[in-house]
Amino acid sequence: MRRFLSFRDFDWPLLLLILIMCGVSLLEVYSTTVHTRFSSFESKQVMFIAAGLAGMFVLAKIDYHRLLDISPWAYGIFVVSLVAVKVVGHKALGARRWIAIGPIQFQPSEWVKLVLILVVARYFSNLGGRYLTWRDIFKAFAMVGVPMLLVLVQPDLGTTLTYAPILVAGLFLGGINLRQAVILTVCALVLLGGVWSSGKILKGYQKARLTSFINPQNDPRGAGYQVLQSEIAVGSGGIWGKGTEKGTQTQGYFLPIPYTDFIFAAFSEEHGFVGAIFVLLLYFLILMRLIQNAQTAADLPGSLIIMGIVAVLTFQIAVNVGMVIGFMPVTGIPLPLMSYGGSSVLFAFLSLGVAMNVRMRRFVN
Repeated sequence: MRRFLSFRDFDWPLLLLILIMCGVSLLEVYSTTVHTRFSSFESKQVMFIAAGLAGMFVLAKIDYHRLLDISPWAYGIFVVSLVAVKVVGHKALGARRWIAIGPIQFQPSEWVKLVLILVVARYFSNLGGRYLTWRDIFKAFAMVGVPMLLVLVQPDLGTTLTYAPILVAGLFLGGINLRQAVILTVCALVLLGGVWSSGKILKGYQKARLTSFINPQNDPRGAGYQVLQSEIAVGSGGIWGKGTEKGTQTQGYFLPIPYTDFIFAAFSEEHGFVGAIFVLLLYFLILMRLIQNAQTAADLPGSLIIMGIVAVLTFQIAVNVGMVIGFMPVTGIPLPLMSYGGSSVLFAFLSLGVAMNVRMRRFVN
């Protein structure tokens, strides 16, 4: 076995796929903002990507076992930061999600995803792969549930939902049995029903978003507006699309925030069915490459880390794409590596850096 690390073990094909996706992102961020007051957003996105690449290479060199060792401390720090967001956080669009540090706005909820991936992997790997007891399961729920509740009250339903796949992946790979899974599923459905009917946890606009996708025509100028405009944009793209900077829904400002949550709809309008399939194929190849790396990991913690990353990315892709075509409710979940935004871009690159870390150590004692 090799004992020394080399960047020859780095997953260069995966990095190439990631950079192609970033190129698509820059093209669409430019196209959707060039005629607006946000015309410099593609330059900022380049800086986010550059910072993410640097962070990816740094994390690839730090032994992931050390990251697992410090993950409980990181978990505590970020739980405190989520509390701080509620107390002194920057408020925008009716929600407190950011902490302002000089000119920089820091969104802890995005970074918590990576910390949760590490602490959940550490927790289940320490159990040694044995059958889970109910006590083990309740501890895992509490571990993920605390940050979920803190983010939900910001309120940020979209980011809250992205924590759930980490727990599900951990339970599935950690050894949950069928009976336990069925009981937990029933309990989850009952809990969701109680949350929905209580009227005290979800805001009115959040409920409207979650139901408007079923029949957006009921409120075409209100809750159903985003879904309808997104469907029109996707449908009007046809096979080949209208071309960069030529999407009528996008350039006419009918499609809301086309450079973030609805960037896939904007891209589909301008590059058509062929462009949309190309993006989905890129995501498929990225996810398959990650799963392959999980299968070749040197130990259980490494596999759990990568599959936690796969679970989050898959969930975000499925929900965002489903949202823009009217199959999923509007939840404000960004499209990984494509939507504009520093926190989401950095999370994607840093998490992929940890996955590279696991791959590079698959032959190391």
